[in-house]
Amino acid sequence: MANQGVSNERKKELTQMDPFQESLSKSVKWASAHKKQLMILAGALVGVVVVFSAIMFSFKQSEIKASELAAKTYEKYEKQYSQDRDARKGYDAVKDDFQSLFDEYPNTSAGRMALINFGKICFDAKEYDQALDLYSRALSAVGDKAGVKNFLLCAMGTICELNGDMEQAKSYYLRVEKGASDLLKDDARFALALIYEKLNDTAAGRQMYEKIAESRGNSMYKAIAQARIK
Repeated sequence: MANQGVSNERKKELTQMDPFQESLSKSVKWASAHKKQLMILAGALVGVVVVFSAIMFSFKQSEIKASELAAKTYEKYEKQYSQDRDARKGYDAVKDDFQSLFDEYPNTSAGRMALINFGKICFDAKEYDQALDLYSRALSAVGDKAGVKNFLLCAMGTICELNGDMEQAKSYYLRVEKGASDLLKDDARFALALIYEKLNDTAAGRQMYEKIAESRGNSMYKAIAQARIK
């Protein structure tokens, strides 16, 4: 009789669902009751994946086309420039191509780098205002990298000097001088020293020469700076 009692209790336990089975059963019932909503949600998720994939494909295609257009434009400039070393003719030959690149692919890596490269072409052609605008746009687009940032700031400072705007030039050079990166820092300091001399601020100019003289490394300006502070 004792064995029979145990057997009946065991049978009762077996007929009862464990917590996992009970939870699974509830989930199945809930899914059946909300079948339509789940199908709509699944369709929406598939739609999101398809749209995301299409966007990524479009971005990739844009990068490829922008790179191809940029390469052709640079090649066109080099071909024109190599004929008679005339920067102006080279600029005239490619200015429309670069503008098409900026208009059609502004958010691509090739488009952003073209701002810097065409800026140099404009500078060599003495289109200083256009070069300054391009460098300024490039600074906003890719200037988070210290090396690129310092190059652009020094280039913008040089353009402002050529345009006779010493105060604006000074502001660009100071951003390099006070920045964390040492890249082109002595170039900026030397430019600042010359600007201060033009502005009759000899104390500030001497301070820049002293910083160059005390800087580590073999700066091309160190010998000149040391001579100026003797």
